Amino acid sequence: MYIETEATPNPATLKFLPQRQVMPQGTRDFASPEDAEASPLAQALFDTGEVTGVFFGHDFISVTKGEGAQWTDLKPQVVAVLLDHFVSEAPLFHGGSAAGIAVPPEEDTLVVEADPADEDIVDQIKELLETRIRPAVAGDGGDIAYRGYKEGIVYLAMQGACDGCPSSTATLKHGIEGLLKHYVPEVVEVRAS
Repeated sequence: MYIETEATPNPATLKFLPQRQVMPQGTRDFASPEDAEASPLAQALFDTGEVTGVFFGHDFISVTKGEGAQWTDLKPQVVAVLLDHFVSEAPLFHGGSAAGIAVPPEEDTLVVEADPADEDIVDQIKELLETRIRPAVAGDGGDIAYRGYKEGIVYLAMQGACDGCPSSTATLKHGIEGLLKHYVPEVVEVRAS
């Protein structure tokens, strides 16, 4: 088995591609060792002592290193953990399944509730996020989650390599906001939540 790596726009995060499916659906973000208790793989990555974030995508794992850690030292450790996990066919989550552990539905994580009169606008925003924005963000080792819409403002959360990335503000303001404003004229601003 061979695991490829790709740089991301966030210098603290590398994207690891095991050449197989990681998550059957959705994504999962682990921002702390406590979060990682749900997954033996995420836990093993945090156990290196130099990992501060793990993100599971459909066919990749993004790993964020701590301050002072060097990729030249950490990358071989991460690859070894990933190889051990995938070669042994260990479960991704405790209990052998991601059932009940997956990312909560968007309704449970909303920052603001949309006005029922804005249902068409929200549907357009979600469609654009799903078809145009999420695939591009996944290419950089992250994900984006819809957190709400109110009075022309779209609330989004960056995850994985995109969370804390120096260029994430520019991505939100110049890329995503521009695209949403173009296709959904009611959108006046995009904010990180």
